[in-house]
Amino acid sequence: MSADPATLAFYAGLAPGLTASSGQAPSRHLDGFLDRLEPGARVLELGCGTGRDGAHIAERGFVVDATDAVPAMVRKANERFDLGARVMRFDELAARGEYDAVWAHACLLHVARADLPDVLAAIRTALKPGGWHYASYKLGNGEGRCLLGRLHNFPDADWIAGLYREVGFAIADSEIFRGQGADGTVRDWIALTVRLKDPA
Repeated sequence: MSADPATLAFYAGLAPGLTASSGQAPSRHLDGFLDRLEPGARVLELGCGTGRDGAHIAERGFVVDATDAVPAMVRKANERFDLGARVMRFDELAARGEYDAVWAHACLLHVARADLPDVLAAIRTALKPGGWHYASYKLGNGEGRCLLGRLHNFPDADWIAGLYREVGFAIADSEIFRGQGADGTVRDWIALTVRLKDPA
């Protein structure tokens, strides 16, 4: 399994032009997710981008381990928020029972469908018993590319929820909402909040 080169190249090219005012507000589901956690919980963030969500997680008093596959994004996150963010691809996640939660806003949607079960299994393994995980996906009818050339897995709602259950998660909350992607396309998204059913 490897990250899609065109998708990584897009985000590497985007990073230098992002400013302190770019995307300042935290993701819409973040506070609700954090409200489920115990004080001082350790949160792994996948696909931290320029650090807006990681900074909010830290401001809420949680311990955040912010990661992104794109070095330029990690540099930008650390310049803006001094997060201590680090470079890590999804397929490099090897933690075992280290985190109370894994936050993955609008990033796992770039994992090839064939690779997604292994990534979700790695997230399961990284969580402590009873750990929480959030992810959001653009809905569709199968893998493809957006107008900007980025790879998307474009699952349907039943397929992605079923995959999480197969991997060992219980669905705590599922919301379908309309959202606009970076390429300007408006479509349905799904936001999933899941919990580890049994110790990994």
